[in-house]
Amino acid sequence: MLTTLVAAAFGYLLGSIPFGLVICRLAGLGDIRAIGSGNIGATNVLRTGRKGLALATFLGDALKGTVAILVARHFAGETAAMAAAVGAFFGHVFPVWLGFKGGKGVATYIGVLLGLWWPAAIAFCAVWLAMAFTFRISSLSALTASVVVPLGLWLGGWASGAMTLVLVALAALVWFRHKENIVRLLAGTEPKIRGKKADA
Repeated sequence: MLTTLVAAAFGYLLGSIPFGLVICRLAGLGDIRAIGSGNIGATNVLRTGRKGLALATFLGDALKGTVAILVARHFAGETAAMAAAVGAFFGHVFPVWLGFKGGKGVATYIGVLLGLWWPAAIAFCAVWLAMAFTFRISSLSALTASVVVPLGLWLGGWASGAMTLVLVALAALVWFRHKENIVRLLAGTEPKIRGKKADA
């Protein structure tokens, strides 16, 4: 139990690093929370017009989840790895340094998938791309992928019950963080990808 708690705490500390905020400040763009949707994730960073910074933010937000899992697994095994996954995700979404107001979790979710079982991350990206190509709505693509991937892993027997439970719980939090997007989706007002106010 102590090892699991330490792994979760380690994951939380890594996950709480606000890469979007740090990268934009280092680039001289000020506080990313004062731009666009006010979110610290890659989508909002893209609104600055700096694609390189948005990519760096995405990679940072994803890989902090991956690194937390790999380190925890190396030192303490699979249960610790899953604890670190949950910790990293919660750290990104609820970072203590930012008053528990973080990102929406999509990039970190992909990083968690990459750390737990890398084919799942590829599957997530494939579903996202297919949905984005079809509907051109980023939030809908992410929400769909977050449901399809855990379900597919469970039905295919590729994920243990514990891993499935972790991924479903994190997917539920992704949906919660996208509640405003969901309202717009239901109303038919969610902006398309490449729209000036696309928010995922």
